[in-house]
Amino acid sequence: MGKILISGADGQLGRTLSEVFQDENVYAWGRTMLDFTDPLTTLKKIKRLKPEVIIHAGAYTDVKGCELNPNKAFLVNALGTRNIAIAALEVNAKVVYISTDYVFDGSKQEPYIEFDTLNPLNIYGKSKLAGEEIIQSLLQKFYILRTSWIFSEYGRNFVKVMLELAKERHKITVIRDQIGTPTYARDLAVAIKEVIQYPFYGIYHISNKGSCSWFEFAKAIFHMKELDSTIKPITTEEYGDIVKRPQYTVMENFNFEKTYNLAMRDWRFALKDCLQNSANSS
Repeated sequence: MGKILISGADGQLGRTLSEVFQDENVYAWGRTMLDFTDPLTTLKKIKRLKPEVIIHAGAYTDVKGCELNPNKAFLVNALGTRNIAIAALEVNAKVVYISTDYVFDGSKQEPYIEFDTLNPLNIYGKSKLAGEEIIQSLLQKFYILRTSWIFSEYGRNFVKVMLELAKERHKITVIRDQIGTPTYARDLAVAIKEVIQYPFYGIYHISNKGSCSWFEFAKAIFHMKELDSTIKPITTEEYGDIVKRPQYTVMENFNFEKTYNLAMRDWRFALKDCLQNSANSS
């Protein structure tokens, strides 16, 4: 395989992708190396590099931040994605666009497949959907990969936040009425490495198997780490979030399994590995 460019290399998925692809001809560019919201600079840098594959992991993923600053959300997640896509066209590169379960409204109450109706409820979901639409309108060689509830050894994510709170408090409140699938960044990165080997372009759901609420996710973390903090389940309404979030975004990896004959493992096994890897590296 030729050169592989990873955008957003400072983020938890970007850092994990850099490790999984370390034996390839990989260029991992964080924000200082590639500000993809700058169209001309993005075009020049990518034309100079001439990658065969661009994994666009860079995004504005702060859901509350997106709601408070929609212009930034669309600048990064929509126009930034357009800049990547235009540059990819110039060098004939494949593009992997990382999207989200938040493109769905959560009303289905059974796992979403790739062909279900899209109806994002918040600015983050709308800006990521705008990115999906731009990719599809400009490119032919693309993989749109929707994933959910990413956790890893890196960055700020639910697993790390829960472990930090456990050190500070004896009692923690966690939302019980939002259901989704935690996804280990390393499992997702390995799946991406498999996907890009073949020209089966299109939209894929790739998340770990199984489902849980945030409350059940937190309980699993505390159980595996043998922590004795008390976790109190609360509703989304009780939490009082300014962001409207879908209550059910479990996704079925329908296209991924049918196309590649591969299955993702259950999120609990992935969580166990993540906690072990974190312990080993600390």
